[in-house]
Amino acid sequence: MAIAVHAVTPDFVAEIGDVDLARPLGADDLGAIRAAFTKYAVLVFPDQAFTDDSQLDFARHFGPLETTVFKARKDHKLRLHENLADVSNLDTENRVLETNDRQRLYNLGNRLWHTDSSFKRLPAYCSMLHARSIPPIGGQTEFADMRAAYDALPEAMKRKLDGLVAYHSLMTSRARLGFSDFDENERKAFEPVPQVLVRRLPDSGRMSLYVASHAGAIRGMPDAEARQLIDELIAHGSQRQFVHSHRWRVNDLVIWDDRCTMHRGMDFDDQRYKRDMRRATVSDVAPTCEQMGLAVAAE
Repeated sequence: MAIAVHAVTPDFVAEIGDVDLARPLGADDLGAIRAAFTKYAVLVFPDQAFTDDSQLDFARHFGPLETTVFKARKDHKLRLHENLADVSNLDTENRVLETNDRQRLYNLGNRLWHTDSSFKRLPAYCSMLHARSIPPIGGQTEFADMRAAYDALPEAMKRKLDGLVAYHSLMTSRARLGFSDFDENERKAFEPVPQVLVRRLPDSGRMSLYVASHAGAIRGMPDAEARQLIDELIAHGSQRQFVHSHRWRVNDLVIWDDRCTMHRGMDFDDQRYKRDMRRATVSDVAPTCEQMGLAVAAE
């Protein structure tokens, strides 16, 4: 039986049925999933009973996997496999993190609009988040379609953004929340990297904004003006007409295209309810500046 595709809107977010991603997939199913992903950018797969290994095996169909950023800190004990980002509020004993725990304070940055790994010179292609346990209320994830957001920009703004390069750092987004607990290894690993503000998606040909809370400066622009423009673009892209809110169910897998979406996790009572979410992240094929033919990629 072919997979079933149920669009949430004509061009953004679709639910996918009649497939068990933990089992080996045939070429036809993988091709259909990729085609849907290119069109909708966010895919929801209900009732996927993954183990960590089977989740990683499925993710490898899309490309090479990233290593969690927590690996950069030598004194951090990982709860999960190094290729899984731990988007939970649990410690290594599966207890709720204390209010002032460093990992909890760091993870609060996930509630800002962002796109995964834009702070890496080779950023993310896509992310695959699996819900193992969820709170009974709150904790949704919102997704913003940055292709539609770009299309809706005035022509004058499109011309202004053409060729602009922003600098992204994990420390920039965390500084927005007053978090600065980075050691020397992390500060070196998270030095700002250049990313284009507008990119063309090679598979669909569509143009997309590429902004995030990780962005803090723009090449050749005064800092105050750059911050104002970045905040303006994030506010534009997160208007309600571009946003879908996903209310999680246990064993949902959601895949999103980091090249052309922003997302954020919504608030929940993380001192009362457990939320165990595990994310595999696939690297893009090249730095964004290189993909858009800008020489800054070689700096």
